[in-house]
Amino acid sequence: MTIFCSHCHRPLQAEMNCLPRRGKQAPGASKPFRSTKSASKARRDQINVELQALRSLLPISAREKERLSYLHTMALVCLRLRGAQLFPPGTCDTAVPHASLALPHQDSASLCAPPADSAPPAGPVLGAELLSLLPGFLLVLSANGKLVYISENVAQVLGLSVVELLAQGDTVFDILDGRAHEDARKKLLLAHEEPGREVTFVSEMRTSKAFRLQHGGNRAVAVRGRFTALRWPASPSTAAFLALCTPVARLPADDDAGSQDDLFQSMHILDMTFTDVTESVTYHLGYRREELIGQSWYSLLHPEDADLAAAQHRAVALGAGAGTAVLRVLRRDRTWAWLCVSAQRDSGGRAITCTSHCLR
Repeated sequence: MTIFCSHCHRPLQAEMNCLPRRGKQAPGASKPFRSTKSASKARRDQINVELQALRSLLPISAREKERLSYLHTMALVCLRLRGAQLFPPGTCDTAVPHASLALPHQDSASLCAPPADSAPPAGPVLGAELLSLLPGFLLVLSANGKLVYISENVAQVLGLSVVELLAQGDTVFDILDGRAHEDARKKLLLAHEEPGREVTFVSEMRTSKAFRLQHGGNRAVAVRGRFTALRWPASPSTAAFLALCTPVARLPADDDAGSQDDLFQSMHILDMTFTDVTESVTYHLGYRREELIGQSWYSLLHPEDADLAAAQHRAVALGAGAGTAVLRVLRRDRTWAWLCVSAQRDSGGRAITCTSHCLR
């Protein structure tokens, strides 16, 4: 009679088994650890206690703390820690002059001691009244694009509070439209390689559902800032990107012709020299039609946007279809106008037609 092992189902001799018997187990051998429901519940309870302790340390009112989810709590804690790393106690007053305006002065008391219910939410030393006078909101990033500070008036621009915005992610790329990621990375890299150099890029930012329903889409925002060394000696861990984010007109969708009042059209030969332009260019840029004919399109572009425009020009000239880019063009009064330019080569292949939507 063949006997099979109840564990591996192999044929064995009588009274044999491939599993070790309890009687022969080594005295010092420990039993394998098995998670139980009670152990899992104990771990969850411990995590909840730790998260509640972290939430109690945030310098916001008790009413706001009650509304925080665990995700929002961790987002705010991480934001505070990054801010404390860049702005340790006692350095805000000795850093660059405008650094104290960009972030609140954080010390151990303000970060660890819970305020009274009547205490205002944590914010910059710029008061709410002064923030309301700004054309946009303040943004501070670390060297790798992590969010360090967002001013409270961001809700007036995007319809989302600081907490709701942090729930999208902890980097600036999490709140930007995906199409602008590459341009934003290039501009931030350029600013990081040349500290003090001001860079600007335009992108749609995430907004609340109510905002999108009311305005038909996300908010286009111009981000203008520079990297500044907050302490010496300068290093990536002591540098921050300080920026002002101002809203611009909504970027036109691919299938949205938009209002005729905020656009003009121009015709160019293949090297982008003007051959004709609509009379509405006078309203947007201040030039008369006769002044532009014969000029190069590149003579009006902002130097920082020349590479982007050249890439768009190259793609259209090689027959890659229509190309769209957000560029700055010089007005007659020597100020810069933000344009969303859509370029397309005509059927004959001898000319390029541009439709420019004015964003400001």
